[in-house]
This record gives sequence, C-alpha cells and structure tokens, in this order.
Amino acid sequence: MMNWYVVYTKPKWEKKVAEQLRNKGIECYCPLITQVRQWSDRKKKVEVPLFNSYVFVQLPDSERNLVFQSVGVVRYLFWLGKPAIVRDEEISIIKKWLNPAESNDVSVLSFEVGDAIQLDSGPFSNHKAIVKEVTNTHYVMVLESLGCVLKMKLK
Repeated sequence: MMNWYVVYTKPKWEKKVAEQLRNKGIECYCPLITQVRQWSDRKKKVEVPLFNSYVFVQLPDSERNLVFQSVGVVRYLFWLGKPAIVRDEEISIIKKWLNPAESNDVSVLSFEVGDAIQLDSGPFSNHKAIVKEVTNTHYVMVLESLGCVLKMKLK
C-alpha cells in the first residue's frame, strides 16, 4: 500500500527536494502558491511553497529511507511516535484548492466569531468550520477535520 508521508526539509529547499525526488522516481507533491514579492527596485511574482519546509511523498513503507538520498531532506514528520500519514483525499483537496483553472466562488453571509458552519461549495464542501475572526476584508475559519485554518477574502 502506498501512503502519503510528510518529509521535513531544510529551510527554502522544498522545490529542490521535490525535484530531486521526482528525478529518483519517487512520487512527491510540493504545493506552490504565487505571491508578489517587493524588492527595492521592483515587484515580482514568485512561486513559494504553501507549507514551509514540507514536501509530501507517496511510497511504500518499506522504501521510506530512499528520500534520505536527496540533499536537503532532514527527517519525516512524526505523529504519535509514527511517521505522519496524509490521506489521499486530503492531498486531493489541496490540489483542488490550488487549481487555478477551477473557480472557487465563495458567497459570504453574515457570520460572527464562534459560529459553527458547514461549507457547501468549493474544495472544502461538506466540511464543518468554526469562525475565528471576522474583518472588513476576510473571514478566518478553522477546519477541525483537516486541522487547518482557512482565510477567505471578501469580494
């Protein structure tokens, strides 16, 4: 059985590690987002990892040590004394969420801090969330089932 594991990398080595792993034939996923970075003389769009120092790898448990042949790999992420396993559907949700070809229309009703809601559209549909912050520009919600925080901009 092929599980998804989380590999911890040296800082700023995520893309290099992912490329090395792909070259070795190891299935990996390094989710990237585009950000605008400001320098003193210019602005530039750059792709940065969604998760700092993390790369997801899919390989059999017996071949987990192969990742350490790549420069920049530090260790596996552990949970309760065992290597953390990420479910396939969680990887699919991340991929779907980051897919720019798919529009994620978000309609926002009037929510208040502490409200428990069920998302009915987008990549996190059918997940329950708790509203943690409300501002004029965005909502911050906690998706407890995925263990992550979702920040949604208001249009």
